[in-house]
Amino acid sequence: MQEKIRPMMSAQARALVEEFSGNLIAVVTATNSFITRPIVSEFCIKNLIATEPEEIEQKFTGGVTGIPSFREGKVKRVKAWLESLGLSLSSFDETLFYSDSINDLPLLEMVDRPVVVDPDPKLKEHASKLGWEQLTLHR
Repeated sequence: MQEKIRPMMSAQARALVEEFSGNLIAVVTATNSFITRPIVSEFCIKNLIATEPEEIEQKFTGGVTGIPSFREGKVKRVKAWLESLGLSLSSFDETLFYSDSINDLPLLEMVDRPVVVDPDPKLKEHASKLGWEQLTLHR
């Protein structure tokens, strides 16, 4: 975290997260929770929806617990999380999702304001065709 991740966490990225403080925010990622939780915590974000690795007798099995947080699985997990809070996407005046990967297309398409950040080539092309907001957080 100290050597690899923090140096990549730009002031611009921190300011973007801070801009939404006071709102309901979640990081939704396909990456395993034990890897992403420290990063999410560093940004002071309370909610993490990530792939949960299966453990048996305190050892990772290589399997996954529950629905993997990948493509359509992210949509299912976000909807279930909101329902657990007594909410839905329609509970909000505006919903946003930021992504860099074409794999997040299902989630990007379900929010009011999809934003692509330093996108992969396929997502960049798709976002350009649809006129989605694009930004960069590279230093």
